[in-house]
Amino acid sequence: MGFYDAFRDLALSIDSYELIGHSLEVSSGFERLTTEIVFHGDGSSGRGEDVIYDAVDHIAVQDAPPALPLPFKGTLDEFSQLLGEAQLFPVPPVRPETSPNYRRWGFESAALDLALRQAGLSFDAALGIEPRPVRFILSLRLGDPPDIARVNDWLAVAPWLEFKLDAENSWPRELIEQLAATGKVESVDLKGLYKDTEVDNPPEARLYRDVVDLFPDAWIEDPGFTAETRPILLEAIDRITWDAPIHSLADIEALEFEPKALNIKPSRIGPLSELLRVIEHCNRRGIAMYSGGQFELGVGRTQLHVLASVFFPDSPNDASPVDYHGFDPTESAPRSPLIPPAERIGFDW
Repeated sequence: MGFYDAFRDLALSIDSYELIGHSLEVSSGFERLTTEIVFHGDGSSGRGEDVIYDAVDHIAVQDAPPALPLPFKGTLDEFSQLLGEAQLFPVPPVRPETSPNYRRWGFESAALDLALRQAGLSFDAALGIEPRPVRFILSLRLGDPPDIARVNDWLAVAPWLEFKLDAENSWPRELIEQLAATGKVESVDLKGLYKDTEVDNPPEARLYRDVVDLFPDAWIEDPGFTAETRPILLEAIDRITWDAPIHSLADIEALEFEPKALNIKPSRIGPLSELLRVIEHCNRRGIAMYSGGQFELGVGRTQLHVLASVFFPDSPNDASPVDYHGFDPTESAPRSPLIPPAERIGFDW
């Protein structure tokens, strides 16, 4: 049996749903908007989170009339098929190449949460897998001009903390040497595949040389291959991981070389069935997995913890709790690893 077989036939009853907007000024310097999706049925509620990055897409769906034909009674798989045919965007999305999967996952995760609650099950119990404590690391950008201050500020209050850093071409070698000296950098995101976004970082051989040399044990995520960077990257081929280009199993199989690890973001993939196919493939091929966050503001973040606790708890999961989204380090932020609660139900902690 595949992982999805544990969920496909779960009975699901939905009477109504509501959309709740959330916003937060986050540490990367922008106002993050998300939409919480809440399904109601048979006295229970299930929640998911739409993490599209474009604010206008959230405003449009929150202002629009309900798009789903309800009430619904059937199986989780039947509802997933309905979502695949539904028009979830009242107006075309700003980024039609990625946003449909983001929204699909928000609705799918809410339906999964409700179906599990109506069955009186937790995600791990449905699979028959005991959850384990979740290791997490903190993803940071280092400002403009970049400096090590934010890393040092966090280490001052949480000396155990590990990091995933978004490297930029503006980083001088001296800064990279300082970061490497902390011994706390587990992953470096080069963002070499983004175009027409606020985080574009075109491939630059000088930066790649410094990252490969000075972080000899870190994962190197989403590099851009060019004539200048390819020889450098081939030296670290076993440490290269992918995030942005992975939306399906087909995307993994189409990669130039099989990676040793992948960033598994359910919001990039969309349907639960495809997410679990990707995880099964990675298990079969011995590809390590780690969680990736999308600046979730609510249940979407804790659902990442649920997934990680079952499938990849010991990885450097880029899924720090929402307490870490702010500008100022706080000693009260939860410590890694996150312990699964004793009482669990649904697709949430």
